[in-house]
Amino acid sequence: MNNSYKKLPIRQYPKVSGRVSDDSAYWSKLKAPVIIKEFASVTSVQYSPVAPHDFCIASSTRVQVYSPITQSVKKTISRFKDVAHTASIRHDGKLLVAGDASGLIQLFDLSSRAILRTLRGHTGGVHVTKFFPDKTRILSASDDKTVMVWDIPSETPIRVFREHTDYVRAAAIAPNNDSLIATGSYDHTVKLWDVGSDTSMMTMRHGAPVEAVLFFPGGGLLASAGGNRVKIWDILAGGKLVHSFSNHQKTVTSLALDGTGSFLLTGSLDHHVKFVSVAEFKVVHSLKYPAPILSLAISPTNSHLAVGMTSGLLSVRQRAVKTQEIAKRKADTPRGGTYQYFMRGSNYEPEDGEIHVEFKRRARIQPYDKLLKSFQYANALDAVLTGPPRPNVIISMLEELIHRDGLRIALSGRDEVTLQPILWFLVKYICNPRYTSLLVDVSSTILDIYSAVLGQSLVIEGLLQNLKRKVREEMQVQNQFGEILGLLDTLMAMSARD
Repeated sequence: MNNSYKKLPIRQYPKVSGRVSDDSAYWSKLKAPVIIKEFASVTSVQYSPVAPHDFCIASSTRVQVYSPITQSVKKTISRFKDVAHTASIRHDGKLLVAGDASGLIQLFDLSSRAILRTLRGHTGGVHVTKFFPDKTRILSASDDKTVMVWDIPSETPIRVFREHTDYVRAAAIAPNNDSLIATGSYDHTVKLWDVGSDTSMMTMRHGAPVEAVLFFPGGGLLASAGGNRVKIWDILAGGKLVHSFSNHQKTVTSLALDGTGSFLLTGSLDHHVKFVSVAEFKVVHSLKYPAPILSLAISPTNSHLAVGMTSGLLSVRQRAVKTQEIAKRKADTPRGGTYQYFMRGSNYEPEDGEIHVEFKRRARIQPYDKLLKSFQYANALDAVLTGPPRPNVIISMLEELIHRDGLRIALSGRDEVTLQPILWFLVKYICNPRYTSLLVDVSSTILDIYSAVLGQSLVIEGLLQNLKRKVREEMQVQNQFGEILGLLDTLMAMSARD
C-alpha cells in the first residue's frame, strides 16, 4: 500500500552561501588542546625555525624547551635570579637567549644548557631578546626605556637607542634588511631605526601603549598592537597608516604571522586568539581560551599553535598531518554512515553462472506522511510544527493542505496551546520573501476562523500583536524602497536627458 502513496514533496529553495569559509575550516582543525600548568604567567612563546620546531617558553624564573610532538619538556633552564620575561631560539636552533626582570641577558647552548655569554647593560627588566640573521648580534628592549644591539663575541652593546620615554616592550627585525629594526613603547609610539645610526628614521603614533610590533614578509609593512587596536603602517610610504582594526574587547598583547604569511594572529586579554586574513584584514576564525593571553606563537608549518596565559596555563593545539599513504587508504575505504558506504558494491556486475537475488527496499514514509495518507490534516500539521524548526517541510505541508482544500480543516478547532506553534511560525517567517505570499494567506485564514473569539487569550493576543508589528515594519521598509527606486528613476531620466 505504501508504494501507491505519493510522499509529501519537500519544497527546495536555492541555498545561501555558507558562513564557514575555507580559511575558517582550515584553522578550525587546530583541535584537542593540551593544557600545561606552569608556576607563573607565560610571558613569552617562540618556535624554533628549524625542524622539528621545538618551542621555548619563559615563565617564572626558568625557560623551558618543549617538544611539539610529545608536548613534554625536553630541557629546563633555571639559571635566573629573577623572573625570566623573554626567550628566543637562534635561526640554526643551537643557541637560546633570554632576558629577565633584573636587566640581565644570558646566552645558552641548547645542547648542554651551559651559559655562553652574560650581557650586562640594562637597568630595567628585559622584555625582548632576538637574534639577528647574521647570528653574531642580539637585539634587546628594556623597561629602562632603551633598545640595545649587542655584539655576541665581545659581550658589549654596539648601539644604544634612547629616544623612547617609557617602557619598551616590543621590537622586531626587518626580514630582508637586518640593519632595520622597529620598536614599540608605552609612550604610544612606534619607531624605526637604522642600526648604523643613533637617531630614529621614523616615528609612528599608535595612540596607546604598544605591546607588540611585527614586520610583514618583504619588510614593507609593519603591524603594531596597542590597546584593543592593531594598526598597519606602510614603511615605504614614510610610515603612512594604511589600515586599522579593532577585533578585541581588551588589550592586544601579542602578534604572529602564520607560516605562509597570509594570516595575522592576534592574542588579547579578552581570552581570544583571532586569525585575520592579510589580504582583506578580516577575521576568518577565532579561538577562546580560559584566561587572558600574554603570548602566542605558531609553528612554521602551521601544525602547532602555542598560547601562554596570565594564569600560568600553556595551551598547545595540534593539527594532525596525515601522510599520503594514510590519506589514500582512508580515501579508498568509505566511512561508515556515508552515502558511499551504503552504496558500496552497487556497481558490481555478476559473472556468468552466478545467481542474482533481487531485493526491493520497502519505501519508508515519515510520520506526517502517514497522517496525510489517513486524512488527519490537523495532526499532520502538528507533526511538522513540533521538534526542531524545519521551515521547508512546514511550507511544503501548508502548500499540500491548500492543494487538498484541507488548510481550514487543519487550522480549525484549536485551543490556546495548539494554536501557538503555527502563530510562532508566522511571526518568525512571514517577512521572509520566500514564504511571504503563502504565509499571508495562512494568516488571513486564521483570522477568519478565530475572529469571533479574539481577545479571550492573552498569549494569542500577544502573538497576533507581534505578527501585526512585523507586517507593519516590513511595509514601512517596502515603502522606503519604493521611494528610493522613484528617486533613482528620476535621476536616471535626468541624466539621460542631459
